[in-house]
Amino acid sequence: MKTFPMFLRMNGRRVVICGGGEDAARKARLMLKTEAEIVVLAQDLDPELSALVAVGRAVHHAALQSDTFDRAVLVFIASGDEERDRELAAVARAAGAVVNVIDRPEMCDAYTPSIVDRDPVVVAIGTEGTAPVLGRAIKTEIETMLAPRLGAFAALAGRLRQAVADNFAPRDRRGFWEWAFTAEPFSAHLAGRERAAAQLLKSAIKEGGAGKALGHIALVGAGPGARDLLTMRAVRRLQEADTIFYDRTIDPEVLELARRDAERRFIGLEQGKIAGSQDRIDRLILAEAKRGRRVVRLLSGDPAGAGSLPQGRPTGSTDGIEVEVVPGISAASVTAIAAPCLTEARRAGQGRDGTQYTGTVAMAQTAKTR
Repeated sequence: MKTFPMFLRMNGRRVVICGGGEDAARKARLMLKTEAEIVVLAQDLDPELSALVAVGRAVHHAALQSDTFDRAVLVFIASGDEERDRELAAVARAAGAVVNVIDRPEMCDAYTPSIVDRDPVVVAIGTEGTAPVLGRAIKTEIETMLAPRLGAFAALAGRLRQAVADNFAPRDRRGFWEWAFTAEPFSAHLAGRERAAAQLLKSAIKEGGAGKALGHIALVGAGPGARDLLTMRAVRRLQEADTIFYDRTIDPEVLELARRDAERRFIGLEQGKIAGSQDRIDRLILAEAKRGRRVVRLLSGDPAGAGSLPQGRPTGSTDGIEVEVVPGISAASVTAIAAPCLTEARRAGQGRDGTQYTGTVAMAQTAKTR
């Protein structure tokens, strides 16, 4: 590891952006997410940077001034002239700033990472300037893993930290936060029930305990079978689950997306025998949920689709336990989307020699065989 990742406190500190074009504007957009003072050093500014100056969010220095780099913690340089870049980098370093010269990694003290922003939760991915495209690809993967509401829940937890410290002994605080971030409060918040999540946390703090875990049942559509065709919510429910019920229609790779310590229970057909009637399966699922566990029933295709829901949804009274349906991509939908691509590929003569199709064409082939 040639570089060391670190998060810098930006409030009350200055960031100088040297350049007035699109490259400089991109860095300005990034810095707007922080509380840093932004100084733009350039004779001419593009409309976006001019607008920031006009509203007072950035300060414009048309030429280098004696105080341009005062209090600067970071300097981004994109003048478009290599010699000018070197001159500005030398002056900035002399002032004690860390320098990033855009598209010139050999001249950089630090590299701009790809960022997944769930403020106050921030994930930074760096490749030490060697493969920024790879960094962006990894960012895309992580974006699908982290719920959009994650930051709001972390912020709520931050506001309650002092109350937890006042009501729990130090040895008990870790257990409280593990409950908060893995049990009902977290699930409720991610499901859009922010008020309920906050009330669960506040009640538990007031009572000095983690509260009774509430069971939850999620009927999750696994789509046509491929793990990369699951929805973001389906993946999250698998990663939250304590117990997962599945049958032979589920690809083993889908189960690999679940928590390692989640209990996996097979309830489908095996060697021509029925592992359990639907009523019995319903009772098993409900019994798990009544123990305060988060239960996932994996179903192929879309559980909300016609003919799928009755076979997968627990019947009878659920004693107040929430049953959530997480739609999946149906094989019919994938086939409809990919059919034009498949037709075009065949017209072009692709696949006649047995070559496998790729992309959406492969999805169509998979869907048709399930």
